[in-house]
Amino acid sequence: MSESPLHLAGSQCPVYHLLFAESVHQSDVRGGAATSFYLRRESTRLLRDITYSISLEAVTTLIVFLSCQLFHKEILRESIIHKYLMHGRCLPYTSRLVKTLLYNFIRQERSPPPGTHVFQPQTDGGGLLYGIASGVATGLWTVFTLGGVGSKPSPQLEQCSPLANQSLLLLLVLANLTDAPDTPNPYRQAIMSFKNTQDSTAFSSSSPHAFQINFNSLYTALCEQQKSDQATLLLYMLLHQNGNVRTYVLARTDIENLVLPILEILYHVEERNSHHVYMALIILLILTEDDGFNRSIHEVILKNITWYAERVLTEISLGSLLILVVIRTIQYNMTRTRDKYLHTNCLAALANMSAQFRSLHQYAAQRIISLFSLLSKKHNKVLEQATQSLRGSLGSNDSPLPDYAQDLNVIEEVIRMMLEIINSCLTNSLHHNPNLVYALLYKRDLFEQFRTHPSFQDIMQNIDLVISFFSSRLEQAGAELSVERVLEIIKQGAVALPKDRLRKFPELKFKYVEEEQPEEFFIPYVWSLVYNSAVALYWNPHDIQLFTMDSG
Repeated sequence: MSESPLHLAGSQCPVYHLLFAESVHQSDVRGGAATSFYLRRESTRLLRDITYSISLEAVTTLIVFLSCQLFHKEILRESIIHKYLMHGRCLPYTSRLVKTLLYNFIRQERSPPPGTHVFQPQTDGGGLLYGIASGVATGLWTVFTLGGVGSKPSPQLEQCSPLANQSLLLLLVLANLTDAPDTPNPYRQAIMSFKNTQDSTAFSSSSPHAFQINFNSLYTALCEQQKSDQATLLLYMLLHQNGNVRTYVLARTDIENLVLPILEILYHVEERNSHHVYMALIILLILTEDDGFNRSIHEVILKNITWYAERVLTEISLGSLLILVVIRTIQYNMTRTRDKYLHTNCLAALANMSAQFRSLHQYAAQRIISLFSLLSKKHNKVLEQATQSLRGSLGSNDSPLPDYAQDLNVIEEVIRMMLEIINSCLTNSLHHNPNLVYALLYKRDLFEQFRTHPSFQDIMQNIDLVISFFSSRLEQAGAELSVERVLEIIKQGAVALPKDRLRKFPELKFKYVEEEQPEEFFIPYVWSLVYNSAVALYWNPHDIQLFTMDSG
């Protein structure tokens, strides 16, 4: 019996060695004499141009090796390629491969001019390898087409690096391979444990696949590439799984460069797929778990946010903008998708921030109260429908009674969370947020119906106290007060209000935790990204079993 072509993935695998060729050339340059540096630099550039297509083909070949998952509805936990990647001779190259793929993503190098390709592209599509290697390439493509691999034109090819895109997709596929029965996924371990090049501490013996990479370059690339699903997914993985990256990101003084692209994803929710929106929201939730982040975003002042169309924002803090976008996402979800988990995570992010709300923009304060108003109206509507339905059922024994109790319960949970968020801000930072107190007083009638409601009575005590205290001071000041005068009275009252009169509640803190068997979500998602975004690869959509074609 002839040897399986998959033995190419072993330690002598040309696919792996081609991927590392560029780093070898760079180390040669570093070892050269200064007098010949220019010539060596030009030589290196030429070598990198020549090997670009080979590196791209090597990455693509590994994706094709792994793409058998597309044709199985269930998650594959054992296969020949899994065996070689998890246990075989590829294993010692784990950290080097992950590092190479990350650097390919970081560099975002465009495809070199056609004249520098070692193999000229075929005019009829297909792979890049032919000519000298045509015998090997033809054999591999014949074995691993799995429903037909060919060229798939992409409108994004002019704007991005094919190698960076393909490398990122391969990295996501490798990181989401399921653990072997006796071995954790080494590629996920590498992603979880790599460190900054500035970190001089020793590697832990429990992290055999750890390596170092330039965090500043990685951060810059992540900030610049968030328009793609795969870059957002990579950011999520790094923040969730790699404590070194998370600590570094939270310590950045230019955090707005990362947060603003994430907010744009949420703002343009109508144009994004649900998975992309969900990942962006989870990233915000992870960031808001940190009190330092929650404080610092209110210190970053932004000017002229052109993509925010509801209102001209000439100057606003990053924190207030974040609140506006999350509230907009909640309102969109209430009227369109009605996804309970999206609601929960939006509210959790707001709750995490609430104790550190500082100098809220007047529009952000208004939107918080407006959201509560919307929820209040929805609560009253469902309550009215339930009452009418109950009256109607008394005259008929045949008609089933709609389950309004569940709807009412969900709405009341969300209302309580909003009240807790408002209460948390008033209890911890009332004197920092006169605009929120102003909005609260302006819409004070909204809260009247919840004062004696058994589900909200406890949390309403502080809110009722604040409304009563400031209403009294405004009445004493006389009628027809200007906005400026009202705000001045609120600021003076915030200092005079005895803090011990406000009841203390447990701090609102929510932490993101992946659900059990996360692979059931992530593996189909990653492969839908490969299917839709991979360069020069095509799979017959009729043969795809892993996900429905409208889910990608």
